[in-house]
Amino acid sequence: MNPIATVVAELALLGWLLVPLSLLLLAAYANWTSNPRKLAHCWTAAKSLFVALMAITGFVGLMLLADGPGFTTGLPEIGAQFGLFPSGLALWMSMLVGFIGWVIIRYADDYLRGDPGRARFFPWFLITLASVLVLVLTNHLLVLVGAWVGVSLSFHHLLTLYPQRAAANAAALQKFIISRVGDVCVLSAVLLLHHHYGTFYLPEMMATDGGAGHSLALQSASVLLAIAALLKCAQLPVHGWLLRVMEAPTPVSALLHAGIINLGGFLWLRLYPVFDGFTPGHGILLVVGGVTAVVAALVMMTQSSVKHSLAWSTSAQMGFMLFEIGLGAYTLAFLHLLAHSLYKAHSFLASSRTVVASHLLAGYAGVERVQVINGVLAAVVAAVILSAVPALVEGKLVLGTLLVLACTAAALGIPAWVKAPVRASLLLCTLMLLPLYSLLHALLSPALGSTSNLVLPLAAQVAGLAIVAALAAGSLMILLKPQSRISQALHHYYCEGLGLDLPLNRVSAALARKTNSLSLRGAKPTNLNKVIPLSSGERS
Repeated sequence: MNPIATVVAELALLGWLLVPLSLLLLAAYANWTSNPRKLAHCWTAAKSLFVALMAITGFVGLMLLADGPGFTTGLPEIGAQFGLFPSGLALWMSMLVGFIGWVIIRYADDYLRGDPGRARFFPWFLITLASVLVLVLTNHLLVLVGAWVGVSLSFHHLLTLYPQRAAANAAALQKFIISRVGDVCVLSAVLLLHHHYGTFYLPEMMATDGGAGHSLALQSASVLLAIAALLKCAQLPVHGWLLRVMEAPTPVSALLHAGIINLGGFLWLRLYPVFDGFTPGHGILLVVGGVTAVVAALVMMTQSSVKHSLAWSTSAQMGFMLFEIGLGAYTLAFLHLLAHSLYKAHSFLASSRTVVASHLLAGYAGVERVQVINGVLAAVVAAVILSAVPALVEGKLVLGTLLVLACTAAALGIPAWVKAPVRASLLLCTLMLLPLYSLLHALLSPALGSTSNLVLPLAAQVAGLAIVAALAAGSLMILLKPQSRISQALHHYYCEGLGLDLPLNRVSAALARKTNSLSLRGAKPTNLNKVIPLSSGERS
């Protein structure tokens, strides 16, 4: 082991560890001081810390790449001494946290200037991201559980940034209840994993032959982790809280949809190596995530509120991510997580432009014949390519079908009025999704280590294909026949979200009445089923 490289690795990992600690100290200082000048310096320091996090993460990544038989840095061993897990997954996630944090803090600095909630937003924002970093970097499962709970509790203060708003408190209460159930599930799953492996250290679990891979402890842990992921990712039928936390300011919504809600998927991407083969948890994610993706995608198309449309979009995207995890397509799910975080952060921070764009689509009346021809051509060519190179989708028929549908949807979006040469070039661009996916898959797959080829049972394959078929049928009906009698008849029910969140709303309202949590300064309890209107700033 090179002594110089060892010292450099120690310093880099120490810097990595000090970033979340610095965020916590800065949050404490900002909460203590009331000096406007010092608070302004705190905001500047926070921006610098996120930039430093990205720089340190990049350097650790370079050292991890250099670590090999010919040049050993000792990074994994040193990381274990610091309680860190310097893996590819941690590197990508840490870089994502740094970038998202930097973007949102810069946006919020101007957005909340003069806002009464600005002073409360800053410390709780830093505490939330510090907890996310600990969750991402730790190698100890009990620390992971503590960080998981810490993220939820600190984010609760961001959701109630304006305590005088009864609707905000109602939504936060609903999420608080669901999050506590998820916390119990994660802790119970970790204890079951410890019972099976005899250790709380994740690297030791991965290095150990699990023996009875289908033991009751592992199967039960997979079910609990699946439930926790579904609750965190706002899946049916507990998705209602995601639609009602829109009372929080836009930077909080961006943080939720670009980061916090993805943690259910990250939990599985971190822990899937401890399971052997297809577990009951995989089955739950596949079915519930897939059904949520279909329903939420169709409901999203009926929403008039831009933020509610984005919320349904998030629920659908999270459903797809969990569906992919259930299929064992871990690299695709990780790519989905990263892409969704970046896309959704931009969507919320640019929500006013999203409103303008939605007005342009107000007169949409379906696709034309030439667009249908484009879609059919893209589908046929994509299917032929994937049949010739099945390794692109790891030999999984369901994944191949998803990619074919993605190419088809992109081709259907080519405007009918463009000239033939332009149409041909755009059609070629849609087919470039296949090599682009292959390239990104090759780039990200090393981050997840050895992704075992999960053999799907026949029932799982049938369920996956049925879900994809349902999505294709519903989408094509809306695209091709938006004015049909069936589409119009279903529009009202989809606009109301099919009423799937009503049972949870009734339970939350009953608990709220018992604890009197919704009564604040004489405010009346808020109807949880009421659609929350956008503020004037969000409509503009």
